[in-house]
Amino acid sequence: MIEIQNISKSFGEKKVLDDISTVFQKGQTNLIIGQSGSGKTVLLKSIVGLHEADEGNILYDGRDLLGMNLRDQKTLRREIGMVFQGGALFDSLTVEQNVRFPLDMFTDQTEAEKQDRVDFCLERVNIVDAHHKFPSEISGGMQKRVAIARAIALNPRYLFCDEPNSGLDPLTAIVIDNLINEITKEFDITTIINTHDMNSVMEIGEKILFIHKGKKEWEGSKEDILRTENKPLNEFIFSTKLTQQLKK
Repeated sequence: MIEIQNISKSFGEKKVLDDISTVFQKGQTNLIIGQSGSGKTVLLKSIVGLHEADEGNILYDGRDLLGMNLRDQKTLRREIGMVFQGGALFDSLTVEQNVRFPLDMFTDQTEAEKQDRVDFCLERVNIVDAHHKFPSEISGGMQKRVAIARAIALNPRYLFCDEPNSGLDPLTAIVIDNLINEITKEFDITTIINTHDMNSVMEIGEKILFIHKGKKEWEGSKEDILRTENKPLNEFIFSTKLTQQLKK
Protein backbone atom coordinates (compact mmCIF):
# COMPACT_ATOMS: atom_id res chain seq x y z
CA MET A 1 0.00 0.00 0.00
CA ILE A 2 1.13 3.53 -0.77
CA GLU A 3 -0.47 6.46 1.00
CA ILE A 4 0.14 10.08 0.02
CA GLN A 5 -0.77 12.76 2.52
CA ASN A 6 -1.21 16.44 1.61
CA ILE A 7 1.39 16.41 -1.17
CA SER A 8 2.24 19.79 -2.70
CA LYS A 9 4.90 20.64 -5.26
CA SER A 10 5.95 23.89 -6.91
CA PHE A 11 8.46 24.80 -9.59
CA GLY A 12 9.43 28.38 -8.91
CA GLU A 13 6.23 30.34 -8.42
CA LYS A 14 4.08 27.78 -10.24
CA LYS A 15 2.24 25.36 -7.94
CA VAL A 16 1.90 22.06 -9.81
CA LEU A 17 0.46 19.88 -7.03
CA ASP A 18 -1.85 21.29 -4.38
CA ASP A 19 -2.56 19.32 -1.18
CA ILE A 20 -3.24 15.89 -2.72
CA SER A 21 -4.07 12.93 -0.48
CA THR A 22 -5.13 9.39 -1.39
CA VAL A 23 -4.38 5.71 -0.79
CA PHE A 24 -3.26 3.18 -3.41
CA GLN A 25 -4.03 -0.37 -2.29
CA LYS A 26 -1.86 -3.37 -3.14
CA GLY A 27 -3.16 -6.08 -5.40
CA GLN A 28 -5.17 -3.68 -7.54
CA THR A 29 -4.56 -1.41 -10.51
CA ASN A 30 -4.50 2.23 -9.42
CA LEU A 31 -4.74 4.75 -12.28
CA ILE A 32 -3.84 8.45 -12.28
CA ILE A 33 -5.58 10.33 -15.10
CA GLY A 34 -5.81 13.95 -16.22
CA GLN A 35 -5.18 16.36 -19.07
CA SER A 36 -1.67 17.20 -20.19
CA GLY A 37 -0.31 19.74 -17.73
CA SER A 38 -2.70 18.67 -14.96
CA GLY A 39 0.14 17.51 -12.72
CA LYS A 40 -0.36 13.76 -12.99
CA THR A 41 3.17 13.06 -14.25
CA VAL A 42 4.69 15.25 -11.53
CA LEU A 43 2.60 13.38 -8.97
CA LEU A 44 3.83 10.00 -10.21
CA LYS A 45 7.44 11.17 -10.20
CA SER A 46 7.00 12.63 -6.72
CA ILE A 47 5.66 9.32 -5.40
CA VAL A 48 8.62 7.46 -6.91
CA GLY A 49 11.06 10.06 -5.58
CA LEU A 50 12.23 11.47 -8.91
CA HIS A 51 10.82 14.80 -7.69
CA GLU A 52 10.94 15.79 -4.03
CA ALA A 53 7.60 17.04 -2.76
CA ASP A 54 7.66 20.40 -0.97
CA GLU A 55 5.07 19.35 1.61
CA GLY A 56 3.34 16.21 2.82
CA ASN A 57 4.19 12.55 3.35
CA ILE A 58 4.57 9.57 1.02
CA LEU A 59 4.18 6.31 2.92
CA TYR A 60 5.26 2.96 1.50
CA ASP A 61 3.55 0.50 3.84
CA GLY A 62 4.08 2.98 6.64
CA ARG A 63 7.63 4.02 5.66
CA ASP A 64 7.87 7.74 4.87
CA LEU A 65 9.88 8.31 1.70
CA LEU A 66 10.50 11.97 2.47
CA GLY A 67 11.95 11.14 5.90
CA MET A 68 14.30 8.38 4.73
CA ASN A 69 18.07 8.53 4.79
CA LEU A 70 20.03 7.51 1.69
CA ARG A 71 20.49 3.93 2.87
CA ASP A 72 16.76 3.41 3.42
CA GLN A 73 15.96 5.08 0.09
CA LYS A 74 18.31 2.65 -1.67
CA THR A 75 16.61 -0.28 0.04
CA LEU A 76 13.20 1.01 -1.04
CA ARG A 77 14.27 1.51 -4.65
CA ARG A 78 15.09 -2.21 -4.87
CA GLU A 79 11.42 -2.86 -4.09
CA ILE A 80 10.23 -0.65 -6.98
CA GLY A 81 9.71 -1.63 -10.61
CA MET A 82 9.25 1.04 -13.28
CA VAL A 83 7.85 0.85 -16.80
CA PHE A 84 8.80 4.08 -18.54
CA GLN A 85 6.91 5.74 -21.37
CA GLY A 86 8.17 4.25 -24.62
CA GLY A 87 9.70 1.29 -22.79
CA ALA A 88 13.15 2.94 -22.39
CA LEU A 89 15.04 -0.24 -23.24
CA PHE A 90 18.79 -0.08 -23.79
CA ASP A 91 19.26 -0.19 -27.56
CA SER A 92 22.75 -1.70 -27.30
CA LEU A 93 21.60 -4.60 -25.09
CA THR A 94 19.67 -7.67 -26.16
CA VAL A 95 16.23 -8.49 -24.77
CA GLU A 96 17.82 -10.89 -22.30
CA GLN A 97 20.48 -8.38 -21.24
CA ASN A 98 17.86 -5.67 -20.69
CA VAL A 99 15.91 -7.88 -18.27
CA ARG A 100 19.13 -8.99 -16.60
CA PHE A 101 20.35 -5.41 -16.05
CA PRO A 102 18.69 -4.76 -12.62
CA LEU A 103 19.81 -8.18 -11.42
CA ASP A 104 23.42 -7.30 -12.26
CA MET A 105 23.04 -3.91 -10.58
CA PHE A 106 21.28 -4.85 -7.36
CA THR A 107 21.80 -8.54 -6.56
CA ASP A 108 24.58 -10.97 -5.72
CA GLN A 109 22.88 -13.86 -7.46
CA THR A 110 24.89 -16.47 -9.31
CA GLU A 111 24.91 -16.49 -13.10
CA ALA A 112 22.57 -19.48 -13.08
CA GLU A 113 20.14 -17.77 -10.70
CA LYS A 114 20.08 -14.64 -12.84
CA GLN A 115 19.45 -16.67 -15.97
CA ASP A 116 16.60 -18.53 -14.29
CA ARG A 117 15.00 -15.25 -13.24
CA VAL A 118 15.40 -13.72 -16.71
CA ASP A 119 13.85 -16.79 -18.32
CA PHE A 120 10.95 -16.73 -15.84
CA CYS A 121 10.20 -13.03 -16.38
CA LEU A 122 10.33 -13.27 -20.17
CA GLU A 123 8.12 -16.35 -20.14
CA ARG A 124 5.67 -14.56 -17.84
CA VAL A 125 5.20 -11.76 -20.38
CA ASN A 126 4.93 -14.25 -23.25
CA ILE A 127 8.25 -13.48 -24.90
CA VAL A 128 9.73 -16.54 -26.62
CA ASP A 129 12.58 -16.95 -29.08
CA ALA A 130 13.62 -13.31 -28.72
CA HIS A 131 16.21 -13.48 -25.94
CA HIS A 132 19.10 -12.55 -28.21
CA LYS A 133 17.34 -9.96 -30.34
CA PHE A 134 17.87 -6.22 -29.91
CA PRO A 135 14.98 -3.80 -29.20
CA SER A 136 15.10 -2.52 -32.78
CA GLU A 137 14.41 -6.03 -34.02
CA ILE A 138 11.11 -6.52 -32.17
CA SER A 139 7.72 -4.78 -32.33
CA GLY A 140 6.57 -1.94 -30.11
CA GLY A 141 4.24 -4.25 -28.22
CA MET A 142 7.05 -6.72 -27.58
CA GLN A 143 9.27 -3.89 -26.39
CA LYS A 144 6.63 -2.94 -23.80
CA ARG A 145 6.42 -6.56 -22.64
CA VAL A 146 10.21 -6.69 -22.27
CA ALA A 147 10.04 -3.46 -20.26
CA ILE A 148 7.48 -5.10 -17.95
CA ALA A 149 9.71 -8.18 -17.62
CA ARG A 150 12.62 -5.94 -16.62
CA ALA A 151 10.40 -4.08 -14.14
CA ILE A 152 9.45 -7.29 -12.32
CA ALA A 153 12.94 -8.84 -12.43
CA LEU A 154 13.64 -7.89 -8.80
CA ASN A 155 10.21 -9.17 -7.69
CA PRO A 156 9.05 -5.66 -6.68
CA ARG A 157 6.44 -4.78 -4.08
CA TYR A 158 5.56 -1.62 -6.01
CA LEU A 159 5.14 -1.15 -9.77
CA PHE A 160 4.90 2.21 -11.55
CA CYS A 161 3.88 2.53 -15.20
CA ASP A 162 4.13 5.84 -17.06
CA GLU A 163 1.83 5.83 -20.10
CA PRO A 164 2.48 2.12 -20.82
CA ASN A 165 0.19 2.17 -23.89
CA SER A 166 1.83 5.15 -25.55
CA GLY A 167 2.36 4.49 -29.26
CA LEU A 168 0.50 1.18 -29.33
CA ASP A 169 -2.48 0.19 -31.43
CA PRO A 170 -5.75 -0.44 -29.49
CA LEU A 171 -5.52 -4.25 -29.55
CA THR A 172 -1.91 -4.32 -28.37
CA ALA A 173 -2.77 -1.75 -25.70
CA ILE A 174 -5.43 -4.10 -24.31
CA VAL A 175 -2.86 -6.91 -24.17
CA ILE A 176 -0.47 -4.70 -22.19
CA ASP A 177 -3.27 -3.54 -19.85
CA ASN A 178 -4.33 -7.10 -19.11
CA LEU A 179 -0.73 -8.21 -18.60
CA ILE A 180 -0.10 -5.47 -16.04
CA ASN A 181 -3.37 -6.32 -14.30
CA GLU A 182 -2.55 -10.04 -14.21
CA ILE A 183 0.93 -9.43 -12.78
CA THR A 184 -0.49 -7.06 -10.17
CA LYS A 185 -2.92 -9.73 -8.97
CA GLU A 186 -0.53 -12.66 -9.27
CA PHE A 187 2.25 -11.08 -7.22
CA ASP A 188 0.04 -8.86 -5.00
CA ILE A 189 1.86 -5.68 -6.09
CA THR A 190 0.88 -2.07 -5.44
CA THR A 191 0.59 -0.85 -9.03
CA ILE A 192 0.17 2.80 -10.06
CA ILE A 193 -0.38 3.67 -13.72
CA ASN A 194 -0.21 7.16 -15.18
CA THR A 195 -2.41 7.26 -18.30
CA HIS A 196 -4.71 9.33 -20.48
CA ASP A 197 -6.15 6.24 -22.21
CA MET A 198 -9.86 5.89 -21.37
CA ASN A 199 -9.80 2.36 -22.77
CA SER A 200 -7.33 1.48 -20.00
CA VAL A 201 -9.55 3.19 -17.44
CA MET A 202 -12.56 1.10 -18.42
CA GLU A 203 -10.55 -2.10 -18.88
CA ILE A 204 -8.54 -2.25 -15.63
CA GLY A 205 -9.37 0.87 -13.57
CA GLU A 206 -10.06 -0.48 -10.08
CA LYS A 207 -9.03 2.78 -8.39
CA ILE A 208 -8.95 5.97 -10.47
CA LEU A 209 -7.55 9.31 -9.32
CA PHE A 210 -8.43 12.28 -11.54
CA ILE A 211 -6.06 15.25 -11.25
CA HIS A 212 -7.31 18.63 -12.49
CA LYS A 213 -5.20 21.79 -12.34
CA GLY A 214 -2.92 20.27 -9.72
CA LYS A 215 -5.70 19.19 -7.36
CA LYS A 216 -7.46 15.92 -6.61
CA GLU A 217 -10.71 16.54 -8.44
CA TRP A 218 -12.28 13.07 -8.19
CA GLU A 219 -11.53 9.46 -7.26
CA GLY A 220 -13.45 6.22 -7.62
CA SER A 221 -13.72 3.02 -9.67
CA LYS A 222 -14.43 2.39 -13.34
CA GLU A 223 -18.03 1.68 -12.33
CA ASP A 224 -18.26 5.00 -10.48
CA ILE A 225 -16.87 6.96 -13.41
CA LEU A 226 -19.86 5.99 -15.56
CA ARG A 227 -22.20 7.68 -13.10
CA THR A 228 -20.17 10.74 -12.19
CA GLU A 229 -21.60 14.24 -12.50
CA ASN A 230 -18.21 15.87 -12.04
CA LYS A 231 -18.00 18.42 -14.85
CA PRO A 232 -14.19 18.57 -15.35
CA LEU A 233 -14.03 14.77 -15.36
CA ASN A 234 -16.85 14.44 -17.88
CA GLU A 235 -15.17 17.03 -20.11
CA PHE A 236 -11.90 15.07 -19.87
CA ILE A 237 -13.65 11.80 -20.74
CA PHE A 238 -15.41 13.35 -23.75
CA SER A 239 -12.28 15.05 -25.11
CA THR A 240 -10.18 11.91 -24.63
CA LYS A 241 -12.69 9.65 -26.35
CA LEU A 242 -13.00 12.13 -29.23
CA THR A 243 -9.23 12.25 -29.66
CA GLN A 244 -9.00 8.47 -29.67
CA GLN A 245 -11.75 8.18 -32.27
CA LEU A 246 -10.02 10.74 -34.53
CA LYS A 247 -6.79 8.72 -34.35
CA LYS A 248 -8.49 5.55 -35.58
